[in-house]
Amino acid sequence: MSGDRAGAPAAGAPADDWLRLDRRRVLVSTALGAGLAVGAGLPTALAMLGKVSGGWAFAVLFGWLALPLGGGALAGYVGWRRTRYRIGPERAELHTGLLLVKRRSLARERIRSVDLTADPLLRILGLVKVRIGTGEHSGGESTLELDPVSRAEGERLRRVLLAREETGPQGAHRTGELAVLDPGWIRYAPVSFVAPALAGAAFGGLMQISDWFGVQGKVVHWAGDRFHDTPLGWILLTVTALALVVGVGGALGLWVEMWWNYRLEREPGGTLRVRRGLFTSRSISIEERRLRGVELVEPLGVRLCGAARLDAIATGLATGEDGEHADHRTLLPPAPRAVAAEVAAQVLREPAAPTGTALTAHPPAARARRLRRALLAALVPVAVLALLGALLTPVLLYVAAGCAAAGVPLAVALALDAYRNLGHGINGPYLVARSGTVRRATVVLQRGGVIGWTVKQSVFQRRAGLLTLTATTAAGAGAYSVRDADEAEGLAFAAQAVPGLLEPFLVRESGPGETAEER
Repeated sequence: MSGDRAGAPAAGAPADDWLRLDRRRVLVSTALGAGLAVGAGLPTALAMLGKVSGGWAFAVLFGWLALPLGGGALAGYVGWRRTRYRIGPERAELHTGLLLVKRRSLARERIRSVDLTADPLLRILGLVKVRIGTGEHSGGESTLELDPVSRAEGERLRRVLLAREETGPQGAHRTGELAVLDPGWIRYAPVSFVAPALAGAAFGGLMQISDWFGVQGKVVHWAGDRFHDTPLGWILLTVTALALVVGVGGALGLWVEMWWNYRLEREPGGTLRVRRGLFTSRSISIEERRLRGVELVEPLGVRLCGAARLDAIATGLATGEDGEHADHRTLLPPAPRAVAAEVAAQVLREPAAPTGTALTAHPPAARARRLRRALLAALVPVAVLALLGALLTPVLLYVAAGCAAAGVPLAVALALDAYRNLGHGINGPYLVARSGTVRRATVVLQRGGVIGWTVKQSVFQRRAGLLTLTATTAAGAGAYSVRDADEAEGLAFAAQAVPGLLEPFLVRESGPGETAEER
């Protein structure tokens, strides 16, 4: 074994020889230790300097700065010395650990993704982190992580592990560039739900930092002094404007970091590759033979601007139970809807995007269900405020009236929009389902990728003649639903979409108006 080699095979060496990570892992770990010393240790050390003097002060400062540096360098060296990997003809193997030695391997035929990531420090050093995965939801046992290797070695591993024979249809959709970044798409960043979330996070971060330094009370007192003689209306307007500025600025910055240099390509061998990132570069690969469809996602603000995001529905795109790597399935950031439809057609190798399929509308009973739920959600808080106002103070009665005047029309509008967005249909080899209002999603799923149907019918749905059909698949979220469809029409749709799958569980009753019911 060539145990002293560092991340790249020597000329003429066997392809399955053992390799080490890049030697610069020691430098990376040392730099991370330095960041820890400056970011966390230095403030604490400076605070302690006021309590000691002389040689003890020097010892405290030296300890807080030197220990993270030395610990980082030692951890990097041990990790480099005790980690080795090889890519054999049948398996990818990784051995690591000092006291607890781990030996893990993945069958190459099960490898579904080889993703390359490089944060700013790795990019400066010409390194990448390689994540080799099977896409199974079994934690770290289904992935091998090489952190770091040289960029050239990362690209070599990606090519070797994802090398496949071309199995897709030939023609205009074979290989090449499918989409590139249009800087104008940044206009959709401020209308996403990220902006208000970032504004709240910024306020919470400010309070937390002020608490660390023991000045939270002073910050609150200073803010109170600024608005001491200001009417409540102006206070609310000022706070809203400030939150809007912070949220929009944060959303723009996050969009630039995530999507700068974005490019979607189809490579020879049938692999879709997404590359993006300003400071942290990302390269995500999706095998087309694992693709089961696409999902056109339209959050409310983005939809009002005529835009949509495109996600892949594919096996081997595990995102973790905590949502980690959830953005790895995104093929296209929010872009004009026509662009998203064109990219969907290119990805699916279709002349036109199935997302434009004319869908079957759902019965009026589905609209009534949404109106009842929306009114209930809007009126319950109003009733609580009115009760408290009657018991405590008339001020809450005015608040309840304001909430009713604003909330009820909004709830009705969202309910009607949610009903209009309901629909399902069949387009060649795909079934199409649409639902949602705050987040409208149009799912295009290969009929051959459906492995089961779940039919749900609550008491209220049964009385209204409705049911919810859920298509089970091994790809994407694992289940996609057609909500509140007509009972007879929905069952007929499921039977037609995947012939032979649902029929054993259906009973056809003869007679006038023959219908199919769930057994």
